[in-house]
Amino acid sequence: MTSLFWRGLIILPLLFVYVNGEHFLYPKRHTGKAELAGYKGPDSLAVDGGGFYSGPLIADDDGSTADGNPGGTTEVKVENLGKADDDNTNGSANSVESTQVAAKNGIGNGNIFEAKTTFKGSWELFVENAGVSAMHLILLPKINQALMFDATVWKISKMKLPGPPCRRVEGTNKEDCYVHSILMDVETGKIRPLRLNYDTWCSSGALDINGRLVSTGGYNNGSDTVRILDLCDTCGWEEYPGALGNGRWYATQVTLGDGRFMVFGGRDFPTYEFVPSQGQKNTLKDVIDFNFLVETHDPVENNLYPFVYLSTDGNVFIFANNRSVLLNPNTQTIIHEFPVLPNGARNYPASGSACLLPIMLKPNEDRRVIPSEVLICGGASHDAYTKADLQRPKVFFLGNTDCARLDITKRNGKWKIINMPSARLLGDMVVLPTGDVLIVNGAKTGSAGWDDAREPNLNPVLYKFQTDGTGSKFTVLNPSNIPRMYHSSFALLPDAKILIAGSNTNPGYLDDALFPTEVRVEKFSPHYLDPNLAMFRQEIIVEKSNNQVKYGQKFTVQIRGNGEIDQQKLQVTVYSPPFVTHGISMNQRLIQLGIVEFNKNVAPDTNNIVLQAPMNGNIAPPGYYMLFVNYNGVPCRQSMWVQFLP
Repeated sequence: MTSLFWRGLIILPLLFVYVNGEHFLYPKRHTGKAELAGYKGPDSLAVDGGGFYSGPLIADDDGSTADGNPGGTTEVKVENLGKADDDNTNGSANSVESTQVAAKNGIGNGNIFEAKTTFKGSWELFVENAGVSAMHLILLPKINQALMFDATVWKISKMKLPGPPCRRVEGTNKEDCYVHSILMDVETGKIRPLRLNYDTWCSSGALDINGRLVSTGGYNNGSDTVRILDLCDTCGWEEYPGALGNGRWYATQVTLGDGRFMVFGGRDFPTYEFVPSQGQKNTLKDVIDFNFLVETHDPVENNLYPFVYLSTDGNVFIFANNRSVLLNPNTQTIIHEFPVLPNGARNYPASGSACLLPIMLKPNEDRRVIPSEVLICGGASHDAYTKADLQRPKVFFLGNTDCARLDITKRNGKWKIINMPSARLLGDMVVLPTGDVLIVNGAKTGSAGWDDAREPNLNPVLYKFQTDGTGSKFTVLNPSNIPRMYHSSFALLPDAKILIAGSNTNPGYLDDALFPTEVRVEKFSPHYLDPNLAMFRQEIIVEKSNNQVKYGQKFTVQIRGNGEIDQQKLQVTVYSPPFVTHGISMNQRLIQLGIVEFNKNVAPDTNNIVLQAPMNGNIAPPGYYMLFVNYNGVPCRQSMWVQFLP
């Protein structure tokens, strides 16, 4: 009976139905908090196209389509970017020569050397039952545990709480005794359940300077909640309901250069606010109206979970629907708007994905402006949700096949557009330790929403951040056999593998749906983990390395490996673990550090690398980063946690 009930809900457009004068499964209004003037309510979206009106969205086609791979399923060898690879096998390369890649079309610092390989990656099932479907996922610093959580609204999962107390279901006398949040050891798979009281459905989050997760928003009683999870063996959620001035459902949280957080948007609220300190509460006076989110709102939204990144100049880049601006967080004014990105919508429920590309620093960095680029891939047409969710029979439009790249530090920046090998929406973008981008998860047709997508895109795609300009920037990698659709997630691990989890196209936990609720967790080994390249993997000697560094300070990392090391083939990067949900990776950031000195043979097969920390928090917001030493394009055996401080 329960299954039939939830299946009945699938046909409801975003669950927008009135029951007894209230929105059914929609955030309750906050007593004493401002209603949005001019908004007709979600029920009007299916009736007269009401809601926000922004006028026509005109595609300003200022992007240039690059020559090269026109799409399709062409395989491209990593070692020869100018030739097609017709061998779609799991085989490893016999050659371990290095290829020099000049950064002709990037913003890089010199050349990058990488070993040749035709290895297309491999998959392994890590955990059969995580207990929860990982709608949200983040790797926590130092303790190397993946935090996964779903939503309390379902009142069920695949794991029971180990004992009382159970959660009291708001507005009822019922109890929910299921687990909705877990910590998973990324090496052993051991799971520790965490208790939640306030609903985290479609929430946001970021790590603070001490590595704690500060999460904001959610659904119903959780929509104005701030919650904190500290790093210890017995730590649990600390929840602060009513801490936000507006409810934040499908909102985006960003970390500023001084460590403060801002949270943007959310259904019903085209506003933003600074996240209050622990135990404090915002009022309506702390909420700032943001008309940009009104202007970018389609009749079916397409601007929820905006892509938000801190630029290296301290301004905040916000992309919603198909438009993007720079906001000065100090004056709270828009200082620049970029050209419109054509070819449909990119944000929820069109649900493309995005990332900030690597920030490349030089030794003894003194540039006034450090270039910073964003990459946005996939998405769907503006009416994809209408066709897949509101129309009967459902129609599943093909998703976008393009990727667009923009330097957000240039006021005359224009989108550079190229085609991916296949269409993708609901995907994720992982910035790898080498600076390349792994595009993974998602579907080829449809939209975000319950049962609104088809054709799982099972093949990850490697996007080359820097090439010599002669070949394709994409390589199709080996597929998983598990569809990862709506509500999928990922985490980059210390050993440079990728943890893949989540996928739930159902409003609840269903095993008999077209795409069942997914609780299995996989690991993916990218191309650089070709067993034939294992000789290049260095070991960081943590006890001989500096792991707490102030901005601009020079510090030493010691490595041990096999044989002589060529300094030109070394690359050191630091990575900020993102809060991942709905195809958005909040605060994902990779920075290549400048190598100031390289001291060979300080001990047998042991070398010291002298590095310079980023100069300020706009380049690297304060907190914990995973430091990787890459040699010949192959990451070290285990990254080291390093903390950057003012």
